[in-house]
Amino acid sequence: MVFERLGVCMRRDELRTPCFVVRESKLRENLEILKEICEGTGCRILLAQKAFSMYRVYPLIGQYLDGVTASGLYEARLGNEEMGKENHIFSPAYREEEMPEILGVCDHIVFNSPAQIKKYKSQVKRAGRSMGLRINPECSTQEGHAIYDPCAPFSRLGTTLGKFEEEMTEEDIAALDGLHFHTLCEQDSDDLETTLKVVEEKFGKYLRRMKWLNFGGGHHITRPDYDRELLKHCIRHVKETYGVEVYLEPGEAVALNAGELIAEVLEIVENGMKIAVLDASAACHMPDVLEMPYRPPLKDAGDPAETNAGGCKRPAGECGRPYVYRLAGPTCLAGDVIGDYSFAQPLSCGDRLEFRDMAIYTMVKTNTFNGMRLPDIVLEREDGTCEVVKTFGYEDFKARL
Repeated sequence: MVFERLGVCMRRDELRTPCFVVRESKLRENLEILKEICEGTGCRILLAQKAFSMYRVYPLIGQYLDGVTASGLYEARLGNEEMGKENHIFSPAYREEEMPEILGVCDHIVFNSPAQIKKYKSQVKRAGRSMGLRINPECSTQEGHAIYDPCAPFSRLGTTLGKFEEEMTEEDIAALDGLHFHTLCEQDSDDLETTLKVVEEKFGKYLRRMKWLNFGGGHHITRPDYDRELLKHCIRHVKETYGVEVYLEPGEAVALNAGELIAEVLEIVENGMKIAVLDASAACHMPDVLEMPYRPPLKDAGDPAETNAGGCKRPAGECGRPYVYRLAGPTCLAGDVIGDYSFAQPLSCGDRLEFRDMAIYTMVKTNTFNGMRLPDIVLEREDGTCEVVKTFGYEDFKARL
């Protein structure tokens, strides 16, 4: 069919569903904000590819950011091939046979433990690469989701001060170029400020011996209510106090609110409530809905709790969105449910729904459970036309097995 040809430009209503649509205009808006942080503080900002790896837009991102960071060899290769700027990597542990290739494509290698430093420091230095250690300041600022808290009890991520001073020799410390901490998840700069104070208290004397400090990711810098002035203060304070380069590596902030997942209603069934079965799956296409969990925003829809309770002072039938549906995927998983939503009009088969903020942690996490087709990837240009960047079919499913 015509819309399956790569590079074809069309209107949104012509796109095949399900599909991810990333808006170039919103990406640029986010990138302008990040660039202003860099120019105002002298820090360096990297794209965390674990959140957003749509390399079709890496040339655009590269106009604003200093490079990328990777969580493993394949992301590192992607960043090297498609961005070609600074290329950082962190992993809780590295495979020996992959290290030569990593050293060939990455300029900053961050290790997780003293043991990994001892094992690889000679290779890193011979290759002329910058070497860092991830630290765990043991300062939790998150609420409710221990799965996303690197400072939770028994965390495997980062080296605590106790282990640092017990296991790092003077030679090991001298070999380090920088320290790295990553403790935030979708948080504001006040949590960074809190964490940074603890980092200074525990590791300040070692910071003075470093060339750089990486603040990690989880900074929601491009969110409208984010306190960017406080972030700038934190960056300037560290640079002036310790004489180090400061790195940030946001993922979500780069593509925040820049993408949608467009899905179609396939069927409507009723079992105690109306259930709309879509051609998009929570389990396959938006797994964070089940993993976090969270309820993705949906264009022209509301929250049934607000419609039928405190959000609406009139009887449900008189509310602006009185029609409530559970939206669910077509897989065999009973819990393949996206959430409950309220609408101004009844849904019908063939209706299209647009889930918001679907650029981040979506394309990088999709899977083909039940043989589900992966959503097409579409770039909406700043002139409003849509370019089909990638399509998927049966062979993509089969090739994985």
